[in-house]
Amino acid sequence: MIQLGSEAICSLPCPERPEATDIVVLLSCQYMHISKETSWRVSILDAGVIFLVFFLLTGCSSEDSNRLKIGDQAPDYSITDLRGEKITSAGWNGFPVILRFWDTECKYCRADTPIVNRFFDQYQKRGLKVLYVAMANETVVSVESFVNDLEIVFPVALDYDGKMAADYEVRMVPQTIFLSPDQKIITAILGGVGEAEIQELVGKYLTE
Repeated sequence: MIQLGSEAICSLPCPERPEATDIVVLLSCQYMHISKETSWRVSILDAGVIFLVFFLLTGCSSEDSNRLKIGDQAPDYSITDLRGEKITSAGWNGFPVILRFWDTECKYCRADTPIVNRFFDQYQKRGLKVLYVAMANETVVSVESFVNDLEIVFPVALDYDGKMAADYEVRMVPQTIFLSPDQKIITAILGGVGEAEIQELVGKYLTE
């Protein structure tokens, strides 16, 4: 499901692939990058995805200068996870944070979650924080099923009113936003993520 804030604007199938290591980085109109580590090439990307990215970019204007950019202070957040624990930006200040916006219809979200799971399991004692934020179109039942199927060990929350997605200007899912310990935006990744990429982005912030 492709998202604009909390509203779905269209739906595209996520292409099948053996491992989610491609990346398109897209945070506001000024930041778009295809990862050096991608095992795919633009020439074989799904035509619908290319069209959608083109649509988003051609809609940019000078008015977008007020949108979030890499290096900006991340918007504050306060959300309750499925276990009933409140997670806040203030509470996670001082730690590197991975925020993943997702929904259960996207195969990318399922494909790379084991990678995120293993990385979190390895580095949580060194300060890594991970939060999966399910989009407002999801239900508790569907999210819990996803969590159980993939044996997710980090916090997962449902963005009931779409506020957190709107605050972070999430247009499409999956989108993974990396925050430094001082809660500034390192980058945002549209698509799947690979372990080497996660290590490159947050590894230097993990304490011994």
